[in-house]
Amino acid sequence: MKLTVLGCSGSYPGPDCACSGYLVQGGGVNVLLDLGPGCLANLQRHLALTDIDAIVLSHAHPDHWVDLAGLETAWTHIFRRQGLRVLGTPGTRERATGLIGDLAPTIEWTDLADGDHARVGELQLDFSATDHYVETLAVRVSEGGSSMAYSADTGPSWSFAALGDQLDLALCEATNLADGEGDGVLHLSARQAGAMARAAGVERLVLTHLLPGVDPAAAQAEGTEAFGRAVDVASIHAQFDV
Repeated sequence: MKLTVLGCSGSYPGPDCACSGYLVQGGGVNVLLDLGPGCLANLQRHLALTDIDAIVLSHAHPDHWVDLAGLETAWTHIFRRQGLRVLGTPGTRERATGLIGDLAPTIEWTDLADGDHARVGELQLDFSATDHYVETLAVRVSEGGSSMAYSADTGPSWSFAALGDQLDLALCEATNLADGEGDGVLHLSARQAGAMARAAGVERLVLTHLLPGVDPAAAQAEGTEAFGRAVDVASIHAQFDV
């Protein structure tokens, strides 16, 4: 599998940085994990819009899905395509319907819940509810003997361990630095992300969803210390082999 970062800014776009969105390619298919503001433009550097096989939307917060509206416009009015497969929470579907209107026939929506499973081509998708302000689903993506996981947004009460062991790569939100930790904060710091991934036995850690203004070098240092070995920080168009 190959993972391409389309956007990695947390909560709102930063300077020259789109919000959350990731392209996973493997098993003969192209799958998007979230599609936040700015990701649709970046996607077209890597993939034709008609070559998307499925989209997973983790939760209803706008920084994770609103570029679906632009994609629906392109599929409906430019490419005259139907049947775009989208998997997401019921809350996300309600928000998308409120913005776009009727989703069908352009979009074929499947509601997801904690513990659900799905297949797209040869990719196996497994979902786990995280610790966030609204219903949010992390996802494990597996092909053959390789697996990666995406935390989506979460607080410290959730762990990659909920998605099973032998994770070759984990893409984990690290919205804040350690000084942003506190009761009721349902996002992770880089320190918390590193410690959680280490405890879950993750092989390789990539930090993402940094709040604009958070120094990536500081997040990397904090995450590396907690993880026990070097971590990466997501950047636009960065690619990782799984």
